Amino acid sequence: MLSLASTVQPAELKDKPDRLERGISVWTEYSELRVPAGEAVRMDLTVENKGRRDESVTLTLTRVPTGWKAAIKGGPFAVIGVPVASEKTRVLTFTAEPDKDLRPGSYTFELLGATADTALTVSQKIVITTEERKGPAAGELQLATSYPVLRGPTDSSFEFSVEVSNKSDSERIVNLAAETPRGWDVTIKPAYESKQITSLRIRPGSSQTVALELRPPRDAQAGEYPVLFRASTERARAEARLTAVLTGIYKLDAVTPTGRLSLDAVVGQPATTTVVVRNTGSAVNRNIKLSAFAPENWKVEFSPETIGALEPGAFKQVEAKIATAAQALVGDYSVAVTADGEKSSKTLELRVTVYAPATWGWIGVGIIAAVIGGLGGLFAWLGRR
Repeated sequence: MLSLASTVQPAELKDKPDRLERGISVWTEYSELRVPAGEAVRMDLTVENKGRRDESVTLTLTRVPTGWKAAIKGGPFAVIGVPVASEKTRVLTFTAEPDKDLRPGSYTFELLGATADTALTVSQKIVITTEERKGPAAGELQLATSYPVLRGPTDSSFEFSVEVSNKSDSERIVNLAAETPRGWDVTIKPAYESKQITSLRIRPGSSQTVALELRPPRDAQAGEYPVLFRASTERARAEARLTAVLTGIYKLDAVTPTGRLSLDAVVGQPATTTVVVRNTGSAVNRNIKLSAFAPENWKVEFSPETIGALEPGAFKQVEAKIATAAQALVGDYSVAVTADGEKSSKTLELRVTVYAPATWGWIGVGIIAAVIGGLGGLFAWLGRR
């Protein structure tokens, strides 16, 4: 630390020889540092006014080695001058950031402080020595999650909460990434926020929680999928192994082979149709039962009545035999056929048109003929009269 103070004292200060009329000092926390190559330096810079009058002190970095970026800051602002009241101090921040490809070595910085009238000047020299890194700092960066395994259907999203901790004694920029199966969508967000990030700034000894949101492709099959979450700084790395368990999508479809949803039936004679049950989901559908909702006194039978299991994309043909009620009237009726699976179902609406049996048609023809014959005989008898 260097300082310059005036030794000239006016008459009014002769009774206080220990108090200077003017004097300033400028110093940093450390004058010499040894840091790993690529490490940024950040420390306090103090400006002190030792005199009896207020001063405005300008600050200039008169020497910055090649390959470095240096600044004097007050909060987020670059500072080139600061007012300092009598016998008070102001604390600023000196920062120095090396280029990524800067070679290890010894580097000297110089800064100059001066009063507004340049009557007083002081300088400070800072020597930073950088050395080769000896490998990632073990334990400096840590990841933790309470739920490393999440389970859900394929058409849902999976959100892992991961705590990222900076155990070092310096602020770190932490880069974030995730390695997932092909085709998965990945989003990394701060906890309880919607914006997407790829890095975050963590203070020394602090931690932040991020949300890793994953969405699998719709055609992903049921099963376990590993996910590797990575965090890294210039000198440390950490990984968290996560697992998303897809239970698949349970979905059934029921159609007829031709797509026709109507059939004809005769009173007293069963009508037969075929129903195709298909697994259109991504999970195995088990214990699929066929049932029907039909008009009163109708009877519907299925062969087979139960399908043990259908793999994704597989189908099974089921024969449905529909028998109308004995007293059913001629007309259109609705029969609902339902395929009810493990976690999904599908209902197919069929229109059944009921006709009278052929024997009743001939009986009707005979009755009509008898009526016509009777009318003819009646007219003939009336004609003879």
